[in-house]
Amino acid sequence: MKLSTCFARTSMVASLSFAAFGFSTAQATPVTHVVLVHGYFADGSGWQKVAEMLTRDGYSVSVVQEPETSFGDDVKATRRVIDMQNGPTILVGHSYGGAVITEAGNDDNVVGLVYVAAFQPDTGESALDLVKKMPSATNGIKATADGYLYIDQAEFHADFCADLPAKEAKFMGMSQVMPAAQGFGTPISNAAWKTKPTWAMVATDDKAINPDLERFMYKRSGSTTVEVKSSHVAYISHPAEVTKLIEQAAAGAVK
Repeated sequence: MKLSTCFARTSMVASLSFAAFGFSTAQATPVTHVVLVHGYFADGSGWQKVAEMLTRDGYSVSVVQEPETSFGDDVKATRRVIDMQNGPTILVGHSYGGAVITEAGNDDNVVGLVYVAAFQPDTGESALDLVKKMPSATNGIKATADGYLYIDQAEFHADFCADLPAKEAKFMGMSQVMPAAQGFGTPISNAAWKTKPTWAMVATDDKAINPDLERFMYKRSGSTTVEVKSSHVAYISHPAEVTKLIEQAAAGAVK
């Protein structure tokens, strides 16, 4: 038998075998889209270093600016950006943004979720419910007379971003976004992490979310988890580590 004929028959047999067992020889679509979602008391500009690193590495990056007027409004704002992506997408949330991506992550475009020192509620559970399980170390969160939250500027640096320079922390405290408190107590209707792969980062020096709560949530969901010695704002103070985790998620969540 000619060698070329032998190879042709072998190739045909292999193709039939893959088909018989339901395998496809087509390559998986690479994940190159990343959507970043911020949490309370900050805005999307905190993602700048992470966005720059991801862009340098060839990813298409979008940053959601949630209105923080209600949980529903924040989910809608996130879905609006997700739907603008023209391919499989990794959805990343920090802090309260973790609750947002847990709901918004059910979108068909989303193939993986990344939680950065973030809340990861279950179906029927809210971020507030989680805090009640394991309170954080901060006492600086206050409420306005009309139901919006803020961090006392005297406590902002120590409780929110202790590993950032004092000058940067001072401006963040001055310019903090005040969210509607009622959004924090809104339960998740369908937790996306139950059907999609997840990655997570524990900030071990976090005073805004109890690090043990982070560990509890991420263990419960089976998230691939790393820990970094960081304040609550790990996405600002440790952008390289956060970028690495997001890129691991993009590599691991092929569609």
